[in-house]
Amino acid sequence: MRKPRPTGRSHRKKASRQEGGDKCVLNSSQAKPSVPDGLVRQQKKVVLQASVSPYHLFKDTAEITAFRGSLLSWYDREKRDLPWRRLAEGEVDLDRRAYAVWVSEIMLQQTQVATVIDYYTRWMQKWPTLQDLASASLEEVNQLWAGLGYYSRGRRLQEGARKVVEELGGHMPHTAETLQQLLPGVGRYTAGAIASIAFGQATGIVDGNVVRVLCRVRAIGADPSSTLVSQQLWSLAQLLVDPARPGDFNQAAMELGATVCTPQRPLCSQCPVQSLCRAHQRVKREQLSASQSLPHSPDVEECAPNTGQCQLCPPPTKPWDQTLGVANFPRKASRRPPREECSATCVLEQPGALGGSRLLLVQRPSSGLLAGLWEFPSVTTESSGQYQHEALLQELQSWAGPLPATRLKHLGEVVHTFSHIKLTYQVYGLALEGQIPVTTAPPGARWLTREEFHTAAVSTAMKKVFRMYESQQPGACKGSKRSQVSILSSRKKPSPGQQVLDHFFRPHVPTDAPSLNSVAQ
Repeated sequence: MRKPRPTGRSHRKKASRQEGGDKCVLNSSQAKPSVPDGLVRQQKKVVLQASVSPYHLFKDTAEITAFRGSLLSWYDREKRDLPWRRLAEGEVDLDRRAYAVWVSEIMLQQTQVATVIDYYTRWMQKWPTLQDLASASLEEVNQLWAGLGYYSRGRRLQEGARKVVEELGGHMPHTAETLQQLLPGVGRYTAGAIASIAFGQATGIVDGNVVRVLCRVRAIGADPSSTLVSQQLWSLAQLLVDPARPGDFNQAAMELGATVCTPQRPLCSQCPVQSLCRAHQRVKREQLSASQSLPHSPDVEECAPNTGQCQLCPPPTKPWDQTLGVANFPRKASRRPPREECSATCVLEQPGALGGSRLLLVQRPSSGLLAGLWEFPSVTTESSGQYQHEALLQELQSWAGPLPATRLKHLGEVVHTFSHIKLTYQVYGLALEGQIPVTTAPPGARWLTREEFHTAAVSTAMKKVFRMYESQQPGACKGSKRSQVSILSSRKKPSPGQQVLDHFFRPHVPTDAPSLNSVAQ
C-alpha cells in the first residue's frame, strides 16, 4: 500500500536576479501610440526633483530627441530576425499579437535567446491563441516547458490565459497598469513590454539590458538594485521612450544592451549613442589624464568628483578601474553563494517489462521547487552511507512495494545548480531482473518507457541523473560525451569565439523577474 511521502523531500527554488540579459520582442511599427498628455513632462519633473546631480540626467529636449533618433535608426538597420518578431508582422488581431508578445517575454526571462527560439516555435505551433492555451492541461504545459527552467512561468502563463478567456471575454488588457493588475506573473516590466509593443502605449521599461545602457549613458555607478537608483532608471526610461514608436524604442534599448553594450567587452565603436554616453566620456578623460600624468581633465563635464554627495555616483569604495573602461558602470551587485543541499535518488528499472524496459517516475508536489514535474523517487538527506541507503529504500518501497535491498547500488553523484541551491544528487540504481513485471503504479507514479521518459515533463536535473545511470550500465562507453556530462570535472575556459557567442545569446533579466520567494526552476 502507498505510504505518505516524506515532507522533507521538497526542494524549493527561488529565482535569481542576475545582471545582464538578452531581450528581443515584437515589432510595434503598426501599433497606434497612446500618449497621455503631459506624461513626458511629468516624468521629467520627477527626475529633476530627485536629489541627484544634473550630470546624470538629459540636459534638454534636443539631447533626448537625438538619443531617440540615433537608437531607432540603428535598430532599424541592425535588429535581429527572430520568430516572435516575424510572427507579429502583419498581425492585425491585437489580442493574438499581445499573446505572442506575452509568451516571448515570459520565456525570455532568465533564459538565453538561443534556447528560447525552439521552445517558442513549438509553443506557438501547439497553442497559437489564448483560447488554445487555456484549454490545455497543466501536464501538457509542463511537458513542453521541460528543460526551459523556472517552471512556474509556464504554469502562471496558462493561469493568465484562462483568466483572460474565462473572466475578460478573451480580450487582453490594453494598458501596462491593467496588465499588471489583472494577469498573474505579470510585473511592471512585462506589463510595459506588452503594452508598448502590442498596443502602442508610450510607457518605458527597464530590464537588465536597459539598466546597463542607462547606467553607462548617464554614468550611474550606484547600486542599480537600490530603491533610489531603480526609481531614477524607470524615470529615465519613461522620459526617453519615443511616443511615436514606443515598442520599437523599448526593443531597441534592450537590443543595444544585448548585442553592443554588453556586460564585458562592450563594442563601443558600434554604439549609435556613443556621443551621448557619459561612461565613454569618462574613459576618454581618464585616458587623457593618464597620458599627461594629470589628476583629471577640467574641461570635461563631470559630476562634482570626490564630494561624496551624489547618490548616483559610484561609492568611494568602488574606485575607477582603468582596465574595465565603460564596464565600470553599472556597479555589479554582490550575490550570495547558493546554499548546498543533498538528495538521494534512484533509477528503478524493470528491464523485462512487457513492451520494453520501464522506469518508475513519481510526481512532485503541486507547489514549490519543480512543482508538478516528474522525477525518480528521491529523498532529501544530510546523511550518507547506510542511513541514506535505508531512507531511499523506504521511499522506493512506498511506491513499488517490497524490493531486494541488496540490489540497490550507489552509482555516483550529479550536481545541479539552481539559482539559489547547489543540489548534489547521490545517484542509485536498482534493476528488477528476474521478477514478475509490475504493470500498474499507485496514484502519483508512472512506469514509463525510455522513449516516454525523454518526452515527459522531467527536469534537466533528472535527465542528468538518467545519463549517469545509463553510463554505468554494462556495455556503456565510459569515456563517452554523454557520461562525461554527469561526472564531476573542472570546466575548461571557453574559447574567445565561444565567449562572443555567449555575449550574443545572453539571457534577458527583467526587473520584474519572478521574485526570490515565488519561482522554481
